[in-house]
Amino acid sequence: MENFAAPARPIVERMTQAALAEPRRAVAFQGAPGANSHIAVLEAFPTGLPLPCFSFEDAIDAVREGRADCAMIPIENSLHGRVADIHFLLPRSGLVIIGEHFLPIRYALMGLGKRSDIRQAMSHPQALGQCYQWLKAQGISPLSYPDTAGAAAVVAAEGDPAVAALAPPGAAPLYGLTIFDNDVADADHNMTRFVVLARTAPPLRDNGMFMTTFIFEVKNVPAALYKALGGFATNGVNMTKLESYQRDGSFAATEFYCDIVGRPGDPAVDRALDELRFHTKSMRVLGAYPQARARPE
Repeated sequence: MENFAAPARPIVERMTQAALAEPRRAVAFQGAPGANSHIAVLEAFPTGLPLPCFSFEDAIDAVREGRADCAMIPIENSLHGRVADIHFLLPRSGLVIIGEHFLPIRYALMGLGKRSDIRQAMSHPQALGQCYQWLKAQGISPLSYPDTAGAAAVVAAEGDPAVAALAPPGAAPLYGLTIFDNDVADADHNMTRFVVLARTAPPLRDNGMFMTTFIFEVKNVPAALYKALGGFATNGVNMTKLESYQRDGSFAATEFYCDIVGRPGDPAVDRALDELRFHTKSMRVLGAYPQARARPE
């Protein structure tokens, strides 16, 4: 709690006490109260108790240690791509993905003093990236901070009218700031996808559309990726996401993170995953869960 900016601590303490009193209703998220992750928790779990955590690791630890039933973690944004570190944290977390949620993203420029005083905007790197063109057009320099609402708390604490925060509009009344510009984004389709992480996965219902997320490492042979993915094409399984990433400082991009439509138990998915296992060094399913929104064919 001491990692949060001073104005946020009383709110964080109240929310933390309420969540820890009923851990089965607690949903951990990264950021200060008022952050986009907080909003996502309120939308996805209307009867849940949001548990603010300073870092993604803290939110994951809260679930692993039983202080929260699950965690909501942002994984990708339609403008700025994947969220840094998530591809490393998910496989090591020991948790499973049990759901997803999509949150439309809009920011407000908020601060103290007058609009004309503002020279810098403090926010999470993702938010700064999503609003880069707008900030550039306004002549405002970006200033990085670990989360959006936390940036609002810091701006309130430091009292410098030249430094504003780029945060969800609901953060302004929490920290006593004035909103100068609303609905800030570089594009109207700004959207963040969250995943829900838990210690165990509940049984999936029999009907509906599903997603499966997994990681794999290809063999160091020619056409390794082509062979590994062939089974999804021949079995008609829609792959919606494929990203490579490096592990342990290696510059050999041989590890991949993947989303497909369907779930284990579907004959086509089972055949495609069996073929994937045959052509890879390792493969691990991180979760199968209901779709929050349909993927285009």
